Amino acid sequence: MPSTTFRADAVLFDMDGTLTDSIAAVEAAWGAVAVDLGLDPETVIAATHGKRAIDNLAFYRPEIKVHEMGAAVEAFEQSILDFADSLKKRAERRRSSGESSAGFSARAGSDSGESTPSLSSASASSCSSSFSTPSLPSSSSSNDSTTGARRPSFATRLSDMLASALPEDSPVFDESSDDKHGDEKQVDADIEAAWETEADSVDRSIRILPGVKDMIECIPDGRYAVATSGARTYAYGAMTRVGITPPPVTITADDKRLKAGKPAPDPFLLAASCLGFDAKRCVVFEDSPSGIRAGVASGAIVIAVCTSHERSKIEGCGAHFVVEDMRKVRCRTEGEGGTMQLVFTVEH
Repeated sequence: MPSTTFRADAVLFDMDGTLTDSIAAVEAAWGAVAVDLGLDPETVIAATHGKRAIDNLAFYRPEIKVHEMGAAVEAFEQSILDFADSLKKRAERRRSSGESSAGFSARAGSDSGESTPSLSSASASSCSSSFSTPSLPSSSSSNDSTTGARRPSFATRLSDMLASALPEDSPVFDESSDDKHGDEKQVDADIEAAWETEADSVDRSIRILPGVKDMIECIPDGRYAVATSGARTYAYGAMTRVGITPPPVTITADDKRLKAGKPAPDPFLLAASCLGFDAKRCVVFEDSPSGIRAGVASGAIVIAVCTSHERSKIEGCGAHFVVEDMRKVRCRTEGEGGTMQLVFTVEH
């Protein structure tokens, strides 16, 4: 198999979708925000992927005041972790007892020792439940992340479920109905019930992605950092859950030194600076279009992994290499001390 070898000084990792996989839990959390606001879950999920929660909440929840935003972000990101943890335990019990997802969902919460975060309030527990509805991002503003999931998204599966469950003469399909108010309420209830049922059928545990453990073990301490769009609560919580020790240089979305998040290069530039290296001498591992563009803008060599998006969705974002996952990349050290270099070999 053909390969390319090159040298660098340090590595800058994205986290979610690159080191860890908690996409399903994140999708459910943003889907809950969409349900609360009466927006299309799939559109919201696509538009928010790879971007900071603070930026997404500022857009979709403009009623949150500046001084309340920090607490809102922390509450939202903690809900992702809580949601993943509780549903992982419930999924394990379901598998061990052989229950179907539908039967399990009907009893979920009533006989469970854990409390699963409600899908209708997962967005930010400290904020008002009365929302205004801003316009959706234009295609240009959300181009980095639309329609890029490798597997059918949580919202896509929900949509398919509703399409097969609702009759064709339902008000969902009949815009001419004169007596829609009562029926619309029932449809809304059906949508939320379907959303809850689908939530129980998906394993939302946080996992380490293929090749990540071996890659980290090959890189000496002080030669790698994490730069993520997640805030500290979520980033540290996700990494520790899969056995990754957050490195001393972990740049999170709530870092006060950041002027902008991805797709701006600021997170990677700050991470490289904190390590003591020029970003142009670093390697960036990323999975999302916005993150890839941030890495390219930083001047680093960018390796894109197809762990959350189809190859076709990220090939045009400027990455120097596009691989299936980190197993296609090998790293070794050359030299010692200040002259040490990291030697990478990428399989094409």
